[in-house]
Amino acid sequence: MKVQTILRQQVLADAAKSEAELVSAAREGSELAVRELIRRLNPRLFRVARGILDSETEAEEALQEAYLSAFSKLEGFREHVSFSTWITRIVINTSHMQRRRTRFAEEYDTVAETSTPKVIAFPGQNSELPDATLGRAQLRGFLETAVSDLPPNLRLPFLLRETEGMSILTIASELQINPITVKTRLFRARRRLRTAIEHRVQGGFDAIFPFGGKRCANMTCRVVARLQAGGAL
Repeated sequence: MKVQTILRQQVLADAAKSEAELVSAAREGSELAVRELIRRLNPRLFRVARGILDSETEAEEALQEAYLSAFSKLEGFREHVSFSTWITRIVINTSHMQRRRTRFAEEYDTVAETSTPKVIAFPGQNSELPDATLGRAQLRGFLETAVSDLPPNLRLPFLLRETEGMSILTIASELQINPITVKTRLFRARRRLRTAIEHRVQGGFDAIFPFGGKRCANMTCRVVARLQAGGAL
């Protein structure tokens, strides 16, 4: 019991640390620091990968590979940019490379991906009435389908703006494109979506492509296990 108590205290302590402190601990081989960084970054980085790739399966695979690349090469990280910015660029590059690979593949196992996106239950919503839960699930599925139909060059900036609340300048910096280009792509994305969902989207974009709960925990465990196997932890 004492060991479990100490472990819980360490987890809580890591949760209170800054990103820079966690990165420093991760460089020294702290598994808990790696887990906390992944937990914090998972929702945003999954949406970045999903903004480029056409299925949740592909996005998860790209995200996992990006984590492995980043945490295996932490010595290459320089503090002139934030760690979250650095790893976001790795996710973008990894996702683009995966997209190029799939274009040349004759077959790709999407692991039960269908035209109707899988609905992931939100944490803390078990107290909702069944009708309310069903309504939210249907709306999210509708939104995810509409956003998935956008081309990647429109989908990614749209997700970063509408789900992550990033500024135009930040998106431009993350994607290394002109802010005017970001504005143009956002305008085109919204115009494409308006006809299909203008009566149903109010307050709904924060719900799409969630990545938390068990999926987040599983990603963390897979990355840590592979880092340990490779000697990085």
